[in-house]
Amino acid sequence: MKLAVVGATGLVGSEILEVLHEHQFQFDELLLVASERSAGKKITYQGKEHTVVGLKQAISEKPDIAIFSAGGSTSLEWAPQFAAVGTVVIDNSSAWRMDPSKKLVVPEINASELTKEDKIIANPNCSTIQMVLALDPLRKKYGIKRVVVSTYQSVTGTGKAAVDQMMAERNGETPEMVYPHKIDLNVLPHIDVFQENGYTKEEMKMIKETKKIFSDDSIQVTATTVRIPTMGGHSESVNVEFNNDFDLAEVRELLSNAPGIVVQDDPANNIYPMPLTAHKKDDVFVGRLRRDESQPNTLNMWIVADNLRKGAATNAVQIADYLIKKGLV
Repeated sequence: MKLAVVGATGLVGSEILEVLHEHQFQFDELLLVASERSAGKKITYQGKEHTVVGLKQAISEKPDIAIFSAGGSTSLEWAPQFAAVGTVVIDNSSAWRMDPSKKLVVPEINASELTKEDKIIANPNCSTIQMVLALDPLRKKYGIKRVVVSTYQSVTGTGKAAVDQMMAERNGETPEMVYPHKIDLNVLPHIDVFQENGYTKEEMKMIKETKKIFSDDSIQVTATTVRIPTMGGHSESVNVEFNNDFDLAEVRELLSNAPGIVVQDDPANNIYPMPLTAHKKDDVFVGRLRRDESQPNTLNMWIVADNLRKGAATNAVQIADYLIKKGLV
């Protein structure tokens, strides 16, 4: 088993290496890959020093699996070249998510759709992953009519430069600006670029990806995505209208028994999901479960997950693990 991590020097790339180690992912050879300007750098993994190689060299090595976290333009250019030599690419960017010929996979929900023919597999957007994972067991039981989601997303979702901007502002320094405004002690209702319909690209990702993952265009979704000055994870306020009525105790039971979900719902003792406690965890945390008293069949919920983990690295590693276990590589 020859495994490549493309974008190994970035925030998500380093998180992928951590997750591989924690999950005791088995491989015979590890290729750490980055842009040509990063080639030659040294990264120590599990006590062994690895030299970062460029994309061309990585393709010549014909890895069995390549986990990509190097941005959309890199994925569009290079993923097909890896696929052409037989590599299965698991891509973290938005490049292939809405391509009708590519699977958009959250393993707990739809990994069973994967076949040996799938050479480029898309990892969904971080904010989408945590929401659909929490919605899936409820969707199967009650059916979903409409979802209204507002997100509170960590600066880590933008990358190291955004973290640097926030910390420089916090230290009273003049930062290199990644966002159009100051982020520390501020809230920006602006993630990715604005579209003609007034929504941001991030908001439209959540809308479209949810429908694709659930293979259900009838689910109505509307989103407002917001950047806040936190690290450790993304938070979401989700209002979901079901086709059928529900029982709150049953909702808690369904979520508690679902893989990858931890219920933290004890407000009397101030127990609810937070980025601070979700940091470096693979699970999706759900709490503040309560009936929407303004209309029937509707639930309010609060969902938190480490966006670099289940929102990116963990989900990709889980896909790779599934492919190996099912003999698809």
